[in-house]
Amino acid sequence: MGILELHGLTKTFGGLTAVGDVNFNVEKDSISGLIGPNGAGKTTIFNLITGVYKVTSGKIIFDGKDITNKEPYLIAESGITRTFQNIRLFKKLTVYENVLTACHYNANYSIFDSVLRLPKFRKQEKKLTEQAAELIEIMGLESRKDLIANNLPYGLQRRLEIARALALMPKLLLLDEPAAGMNPDETEQLMKLISEIRKRFNLTILIIEHHMDLIMGICENIMVLNFGCKLAEGTPTDVQNDKSVIEAYLGVE
Repeated sequence: MGILELHGLTKTFGGLTAVGDVNFNVEKDSISGLIGPNGAGKTTIFNLITGVYKVTSGKIIFDGKDITNKEPYLIAESGITRTFQNIRLFKKLTVYENVLTACHYNANYSIFDSVLRLPKFRKQEKKLTEQAAELIEIMGLESRKDLIANNLPYGLQRRLEIARALALMPKLLLLDEPAAGMNPDETEQLMKLISEIRKRFNLTILIIEHHMDLIMGICENIMVLNFGCKLAEGTPTDVQNDKSVIEAYLGVE
């Protein structure tokens, strides 16, 4: 039993099957990978897990509860957050403002508390600013906290997006191509960072990525998709040596 279980997950768009009868378990506290050629259905699976798309058939079980076709905000409240293939930040806000805005998801004071600046409001605001500062430091963005997000280098925008996702205090973090656009040194630093945040925040992480060095370097279990169907699953060594995976990626027999 995993923290995330996909049972016969299927998504069709008209007559096109984007994801077909996929079964996959993600173990608690693990770092797992989801790989496959372009158009294999990887991001579609993320969109189904997070409620962006509705499931055609099958079930998604998270932390023992059926979350199939629940609204995205309810899925986020249950403990799943994500980053996106195309970075989505508040581009005109600073690094600090981006993270603090996400941290306010955890606030539970009332408008009355806020307007009158009652002790409950002041106490929680202090805690939230400390949380934002800690996340910025962990992600190596402290020296850039006052920069406008859109002015950050691409790799640091990726880090900021991860920091914002962590601000929601998830149980499961979905990373959609976090190393896209990064050079080898940046990718290696990202690998270390992902391993560190898994331990620090007691997280389970599922990654979509085309950088095989990253996937093979930090994932304990990998599922391979091709044309919307599960092609293979196993350890990095199992997947690397799987003939069907080699054929799908390299087009050789």
